[in-house]
Amino acid sequence: MRAVSAEKASRRRRAPWLPGLLLRLLLWGCAGGRAGYLRRSSSCTAIPRGMALCYDIGYSEMRIPNLLEHETMPEVIQQSSSWLPLLARECHPDARIFLCSLFAPICLDRLIYPCRSLCEAVKRSCAPVMACYGYPWPEILNCNKFPADHELCIAAVSTDESSSSRRTVPRASCKDCELEEASTAREILDSLCANDFTVKIRILRKNTTTTVSDFELDPSRVEVLKHGPLLITEIPGRLQQWLDIDATCAHNIMRGTHAGVFVISGEVQSDKVVVNKAYAWQKKNRNLHQAVRRWKHHRCPEQAGRKV
Repeated sequence: MRAVSAEKASRRRRAPWLPGLLLRLLLWGCAGGRAGYLRRSSSCTAIPRGMALCYDIGYSEMRIPNLLEHETMPEVIQQSSSWLPLLARECHPDARIFLCSLFAPICLDRLIYPCRSLCEAVKRSCAPVMACYGYPWPEILNCNKFPADHELCIAAVSTDESSSSRRTVPRASCKDCELEEASTAREILDSLCANDFTVKIRILRKNTTTTVSDFELDPSRVEVLKHGPLLITEIPGRLQQWLDIDATCAHNIMRGTHAGVFVISGEVQSDKVVVNKAYAWQKKNRNLHQAVRRWKHHRCPEQAGRKV
């Protein structure tokens, strides 16, 4: 077996699933198992920096043609780039591994497909997000085409027993959620009136090592400005549920920081809350500070109408 460079070794250490795959490949070969046969025209090539989907995935060389029958690198780069927006939605922590196993199959002496269970897990979380934008789950990613778990294949990483979190995989929301600019105090007050609830909270990022970060609410830093149909005592739990299931919204609000204080408002939809507005609580946001100070004595239009 060829010696690998320090750079390649470093890349492999950053792919926690790779050592397990190589071990399975060794055992599979000893047992006389079968995997996908290589085409005569198949060759190994470096994953270029221009292939943003899979560059620095944990290995440096890929097979071409790939498992989606793309024949040239320009075609691979073009087709793979169309999946970057989905990754940005953080719909599943293993989405990148799944896609790269097809677009940039690891350069071994045989073709290794993703396991059917990996495909199904990614599809379960990501297909609804694609549907938000009118795109169906493509037939080329039909999970029935991929091998069962007992065969040689690339398995899911996020379900590993070593995972520190056993919560449900976060799901991205169809609704975009970004930090708002605190334009004027009046506009902020109108926004607070239009929503079911408003709270000032502190959010903490629990990890930065996985594709989808975990966030948690600081229970000592929850200030309820408006509770609407919610009981004040149930708000922390509802907000933690929101942080658990709406990965995209929480990620966009945090903007790469490890902790932050925010004023958020939203609506109650059956058994969950949906955040519609989020403002960063910072000294420079004077309009936000002014709106929060005025909120206690502010009357929303419908309240003023009932008073008359």
